[in-house]
Amino acid sequence: MAEGDGVYGRAIRVRLDANATKDDVTALKAWLEREKPLEDHIREGRLRIVERPGSGGPPGQMGYFTDLLLEQVVDEGTKIVLAVLLQQVKRAVKAWQENRRRVERGAPPEVEVDLAHSDEE
Repeated sequence: MAEGDGVYGRAIRVRLDANATKDDVTALKAWLEREKPLEDHIREGRLRIVERPGSGGPPGQMGYFTDLLLEQVVDEGTKIVLAVLLQQVKRAVKAWQENRRRVERGAPPEVEVDLAHSDEE
């Protein structure tokens, strides 16, 4: 499967806003890779995290966005699994933002977490 192929319905998009640095992207990706139970899904080959340039921000907002896609590698055949993963990713991103506030200067980038749409593949 090529990167991005067949992603609709099986991927969670984590979008960092234009204020995010490369270090923010790297740190968040590493945080997600170590987050239980996401770590278990990654280690077992059921989930992978792919970094790519974002497809643009909200209308009227300029800047570069970065997306991290959490793609289900193995189709587990249920939307419930993806919904549970979505909630886990949202909690992990919030924890990363709180941690970043404590250890670095300045506000962390805004992050959106949602399901990837077919026009974003």
